[in-house]
Amino acid sequence: MAPNETDDTTTAGEVEEPRAGRRKAARYVVPVTVMGVAAATIGLVPALADSGDPDLPDITAAQLIEKIAQSDVERLSGTVKITTDLGLPDLGGLESGLLSGAAGGEDGEGGSSADPSGRLTELASGTHTLRVAVDGPDRQKLSLLENAAEYSLIHNGKDVWGYDSASNEVYHATVDEADAEERSAQQPPATPKDFAEEALKAVDDTTSVKVDGTAQVAGRDAYRLVVEPKQSGSTVGAVSIAVDSETGMPLKFTLTPSSGGSAVVDVGFTKVSFDRPDASTFAFSPPKGAKVTEDTEQDRGHGDFGGKPERGPKSEEDLAKGFDGLRMLGEGWNSIATFDTGAGAGLPTEEEAGDLGGFLGSLGDQVKGDFGKGTVFSTRLVNALITEDGKVYVGTVTKDALVKAAEAGK
Repeated sequence: MAPNETDDTTTAGEVEEPRAGRRKAARYVVPVTVMGVAAATIGLVPALADSGDPDLPDITAAQLIEKIAQSDVERLSGTVKITTDLGLPDLGGLESGLLSGAAGGEDGEGGSSADPSGRLTELASGTHTLRVAVDGPDRQKLSLLENAAEYSLIHNGKDVWGYDSASNEVYHATVDEADAEERSAQQPPATPKDFAEEALKAVDDTTSVKVDGTAQVAGRDAYRLVVEPKQSGSTVGAVSIAVDSETGMPLKFTLTPSSGGSAVVDVGFTKVSFDRPDASTFAFSPPKGAKVTEDTEQDRGHGDFGGKPERGPKSEEDLAKGFDGLRMLGEGWNSIATFDTGAGAGLPTEEEAGDLGGFLGSLGDQVKGDFGKGTVFSTRLVNALITEDGKVYVGTVTKDALVKAAEAGK
């Protein structure tokens, strides 16, 4: 019998119990550039499932969330398809260059095309196919499949390897247990489980959570968990997570924007096995003639995958240390992060910056209000308002919500 779609809506109190004791993360990590905001905020969104309607026992939303929390899958292999459509402007290579540069990628210091800190930002746009394999906390492999080439990131014990077959370049770092935990926490989400965990952190009394039928994903029966904001004004429409009925592991996940249209993020397994991968999967030696870049303590300057990264903000208190006077406005899905870059530090006008000012202005919408003038930079998920006096307002909210926040805070 399919799950009852009228009785499984849960409340915030019901959701909190199975998540008790779990680390509470800040909802927003506010970068300096709007492109960086768009890339970082992908971690907040999740998931839909494939066609099919398997017959599964009834389950409530609270029970399904608890099932996800108790999932103990440590071994798997499979293929993941991820599509991201943030609606960033079509600027040719500029978009990927900004994303890579913001993360200290292949064009930054260190320069290796095998450095994962740059390569993994490619997941922030377009459609990609990944092969993943996991054998406990000490062995993982992720391969990004490209046209006639492949980029692989391998963690095997104390060694972390990145290999770009197109350039025949290798990145190598060594880590201890503490390094590995930090590194894992900083990586962009790549699997349905990664996205689902981030999405469920946002569940509170401003959120509707329900079980909405069943689905088949990668040949496995799954429940469909739907998370929606109760408030108006959010750019998030709905999040759907397909949860494996046997293991409780998220298999697929899609974020639909409130503006409609295609999903902003859609990521799911097309093939999956929970058998232990062969040990040879995680073995790696640099190919003959490959250029090898060793990640040493002296070389690290951008929080990359392999070493002791510079910790990103983990809480609102930490955020405030990195951004002068950072505050969080509103609640729930309508939360807005705001900080002051300094009086007069807003975007340059066309007269002040010539062609650059006009170019930057063309990427955003000019707005006016009681706060003065400003420019709103928009994606399908994240919007940011930068006022002429250097104040920044950013969140997964509409342009009007940002303008109102700026007027209230003038």
